[in-house]
Amino acid sequence: MDILQYTFFQNALIGILLISVIAAIIGTYIVTRRMVFIAGGLTHASFGGLGIGYFAGISPTLSALLFAIVTAIGIDISSHTKRIREDSAIALFWAVGMAVGIIFIFLTPGYTPGLSEFLFGNILTINRTDIIIFALYTVVLLLYVILQYRPILYTAFDADFATIKGIRTKRINTIMMLFIAIGVVLSTRLIGIMLLMSVFTLPQIIAELFTAQYKYIMLLSGLITLAGSLVGLFISAIIAVPTGACIVVVFVFLYALAKAIHTLRSRHTLTTNTRQ
Repeated sequence: MDILQYTFFQNALIGILLISVIAAIIGTYIVTRRMVFIAGGLTHASFGGLGIGYFAGISPTLSALLFAIVTAIGIDISSHTKRIREDSAIALFWAVGMAVGIIFIFLTPGYTPGLSEFLFGNILTINRTDIIIFALYTVVLLLYVILQYRPILYTAFDADFATIKGIRTKRINTIMMLFIAIGVVLSTRLIGIMLLMSVFTLPQIIAELFTAQYKYIMLLSGLITLAGSLVGLFISAIIAVPTGACIVVVFVFLYALAKAIHTLRSRHTLTTNTRQ
């Protein structure tokens, strides 16, 4: 295991730990709220900011972040005003973001460095600065969830009932949308635009097969993300393939395995109850 001695691999391990915490929190909210495509919508919409950043000669990450935040706010406002359904708003921003990004990248003269990392991810390229920014975001997200756990829980499961109970669900949802937007952009370089939605949804879908309690879904999905990402990282290092794609394949395998276990357990329970 000589590879563990290299700084870039150590940074990758820290990045995986942080993204596991982030994915556990915002991924659980996304899946519980039935907003699975919001992750894909924000990642693909942020591609517009990425293209503008390359064209304007500014930080692509910063421009993508601003674009993602504007998209998150736009989707949130559109869905709350009932002028357009949330899924329709996501599709609209998704299409516009990708189209704008492609146009501006095409118009950018010369080579666009680092573009493949944003598209397909490369967790082995993260540095200490990336880790510090990621860690700060993770701490802020954790503090907010700890302080607002029950309002977030009620909003995630039944926003209408939560509103009746006096919880400001619109504010909770808007803040969570902003956290999702920021988390998506920060994670893009690690996993890639094309694969990020899987990381923020598959572990939670697996966890839901075994528990329906919000806190346990977060905990279990975080462990699944951590384990699957580590396995994917080591496999990619051994066979020299992109890490992000390898991680997603591991998640798909874990889902298939978990689904089989869940099905067998359900059949066993049904058979036992029938005999009784």
